[in-house]
Amino acid sequence: MTNVTNDLYFNIMLIDDVKVRMTAGKGGKGAVNFNKNLMELGPTGGSGGHGASIWAEGISDLGALGQFRFKKEFHAEDGRDGRGQFRDGPDGEDLVLRMPVGTVIHNLTSGQSQEITKVGEKILVAKGGNGGKGNFLFRSAKNTSPEQYQEGLAGESFDVRLELKMIADVGFVGLPNVGKSSLLNELTNAHSKVANYRFTTLEPNLGTYYGLILADIPGLIEGASEGKGLGHKFLKHIERTKVLFHFLSTGSEDLLADYETIRKELGAHNPELLAKPEHILISKTDMVTPEELKEKIKSLKKLKKEITPISILDEESMEKVKKILNKIGDEKTATN
Repeated sequence: MTNVTNDLYFNIMLIDDVKVRMTAGKGGKGAVNFNKNLMELGPTGGSGGHGASIWAEGISDLGALGQFRFKKEFHAEDGRDGRGQFRDGPDGEDLVLRMPVGTVIHNLTSGQSQEITKVGEKILVAKGGNGGKGNFLFRSAKNTSPEQYQEGLAGESFDVRLELKMIADVGFVGLPNVGKSSLLNELTNAHSKVANYRFTTLEPNLGTYYGLILADIPGLIEGASEGKGLGHKFLKHIERTKVLFHFLSTGSEDLLADYETIRKELGAHNPELLAKPEHILISKTDMVTPEELKEKIKSLKKLKKEITPISILDEESMEKVKKILNKIGDEKTATN
């Protein structure tokens, strides 16, 4: 992989579900006007400008929904009214709202949903209203001096729910306090809070490792898929994660039970999560003796999966993790 600096990191209070009102601009009304120049009599009223539309544009900033935390109504610019001498009113300037890739836009009025899947993608949220015709467009052989005109049409107006289902390359999952945040901090420039108690992580923490987005999902517990604990709120974020790093701590008395607990919650939320590529990491290996670690690895033998013991204090084990990530990065590059 290309050797670049990990200078991008996130450590944010993630706004991932918010409701707002979106109102596109109203079209301007047409003008009624007549040419007053001798020998050039006739209607000259211009049409109104179109109201501005509201668009959503995909960006990489996963914290961008924060702009909707307090501001709940967005109005696009109205079109201007038509004027005399065939001058149409200017169109309103479209309102472009930048949202994170992975945002699902639920139109609560129509029931339709759209999703932003890549940076730079634009999605029409609310269409502006057409401008009204001026009296020039109503002229005819029988109506040489029309006084008719049209009002501009109202723009679309919707209640919208914005739901972020972030798209990460690697998702860190596991019970609370198993070392996920510590590894994220070690691998990236993230500054996740680390402490020796449950639910230290209250929001997903994100970091980048040579172009890979790593997501530290808050600790799950038994019953998370049914709403228990904190992790249930973030189970949806794992849906878009391409690869899972499943953390098990050497501090546990039963690693197999811990593993099965998390797998059960993932499957209960969405069975497709169980099919994702998975790497099992036994963390905090510096807290046990080599003999104890061997027994803990042995207890997972029935899984018939590769186990990677790690400690952020052990450079050799960290190199193994980096090797796994480098391979994931190479595969990502090859498919892009």
